[in-house]
Amino acid sequence: MSKLYKEAEQFLITTDKHGSLQNRIFAAAKGKKIQTNPKHIFALVSSTLKYKKYLLEIIKKSQLLKLEKNITEPQALLLTHDLLLSKSGRIQMGKTPLKEAVLKHKTRLTAEYVKLKLKHKVKDLSALVEDDDTPVRWFRVNTLKITHIDTFLEKHFSHLTEVNSISKIKPGTIYKDQYIPNLYGIHPTTKLTSMHPYVLGQVIIQDRASCFPAHMLNPSSEEKVIDACAAPGNKTTHLATYVKNAKGQINAFERDIKRAGILKHMVERAGASSVTVNVGDFTQSNPTDFPLVTGMVVDPSCSGSGIFGRAYDEDDKEESYSEERLLKLSAFQATIVKHAMSFPAVQRIVYSTCSIHAQENERVVVDLLNDEKVKERGWRVANRSRVIPMWPRRGLVEEFQGKVEFPERVAGGCVRAMPKEDGGIGFFAVLFERDASEEELKLLAEAAESKKDGDEEKSE
Repeated sequence: MSKLYKEAEQFLITTDKHGSLQNRIFAAAKGKKIQTNPKHIFALVSSTLKYKKYLLEIIKKSQLLKLEKNITEPQALLLTHDLLLSKSGRIQMGKTPLKEAVLKHKTRLTAEYVKLKLKHKVKDLSALVEDDDTPVRWFRVNTLKITHIDTFLEKHFSHLTEVNSISKIKPGTIYKDQYIPNLYGIHPTTKLTSMHPYVLGQVIIQDRASCFPAHMLNPSSEEKVIDACAAPGNKTTHLATYVKNAKGQINAFERDIKRAGILKHMVERAGASSVTVNVGDFTQSNPTDFPLVTGMVVDPSCSGSGIFGRAYDEDDKEESYSEERLLKLSAFQATIVKHAMSFPAVQRIVYSTCSIHAQENERVVVDLLNDEKVKERGWRVANRSRVIPMWPRRGLVEEFQGKVEFPERVAGGCVRAMPKEDGGIGFFAVLFERDASEEELKLLAEAAESKKDGDEEKSE
């Protein structure tokens, strides 16, 4: 058995409840009790525990433990997890009797996995997992499918008592959010995924903070916009509730083929007809191919430090990402936003991350505002009045002081959310805007007219 799985096994079966899983793993690493990178062990164990209920069902129905007497249940859980649920879809060890014993039953395990998804009518098991750490289960009513919201809520959620604060959410209650339209919060124990509206795509589970980008961009119903890093599709389908006129269009980019497939499924399930999925790297796109695009959402890869179980733990000060890694991420993040800023007609861009680190948030904003090409095009951070003005937690002023003009104003144009404390994941978002020149407006009008003529020729 590889060192990764052997060392992960002890944390999977331990009954030690002193401290979080993350604390215990990093403490073991500091004490030299494990040699594997603690981040890798934590990622594997936490994810395996998250899906344990379903993995056990798959293992039982495949009869893996009955057919292979030398495999223990913890070993089966870890290896089956990586075989079926990891991005690579493979067991991370060389050729060993244990690996071969599991792979011998790959077809059987995969079949049971497929049956399980069909049974629960889901594309991915993540839709079935209720995170015990989540203080609020957020969902938005999908206005692409539901127009009479009050009638819909009365029919499906009248058994829940409305409360006026997230602090009052408990089993049997529902909260209407004051910041994002058509967004509601319920207690995590309310099994939303088993309800008919969820199965039909009439409601979509989406963290409140994750709804900030589309709401901040606030595109018109006829606008042409781009979602630069779209999968799995929550933000894309939320954008589609704004861009829903036949003249509007959303180009959603995803470079990973597998994730693009998930995005397409999400788009179809939500009834988001305005979305066109582009399988490819947004940074390789040609800005001149999108002369009518005026708004963008850019939510690139990040540390994920705002997501429960990744890097943030109230009692754990251990960083899950080194300074070097954060610098590499922030460099990529700035690059992708600068590419977005080069599109000819774009006037508004929302940049967001699910990170709590200033390196990926405020410092990226600083780098962009001080970039000469960004300055030349007239980009600035929007005023707070345009960026969910009543949301209390804003950007970190100290990160802007001495680095940009009017640091308080720039910080006000950013929003932050802290994990758990603000009712969901940790998040950061900022709205960049600029005024189009007369020449750009003229080119935009000409491009729109050219497209109109082309559409008319096609219809003839």
